[in-house]
Amino acid sequence: MSKPPFLIPSIIFLIISIPLVIGWIPRNRFYGVRTRKTLSDEKVWYSVNRFGGVLFIISSLIYLGIAAFVPYSSDATSLNWWVHIMGLLLPLSISIFIIHLYTKRL
Repeated sequence: MSKPPFLIPSIIFLIISIPLVIGWIPRNRFYGVRTRKTLSDEKVWYSVNRFGGVLFIISSLIYLGIAAFVPYSSDATSLNWWVHIMGLLLPLSISIFIIHLYTKRL
């Protein structure tokens, strides 16, 4: 057994999402959920980034749960690798889609 392959990226997503939820990140072109709508209105910026930050935290926690309970083998033929990559990418993709829908509704 070796360490889960996407542990570090998941922790990074978790850490960079916390300032978005707290509202510490002002409008900018480098960090946060950046769309025309969020960059044009400060109220929308904070609302969307708080919502998106929460979803990214949840996505990271889902993968961390998978990493804790699904053993990972570095064997290249292992199905575990697919479980881990889908455990990371599927929640993140769903989060991005939900954030997109949320932004359109504002």
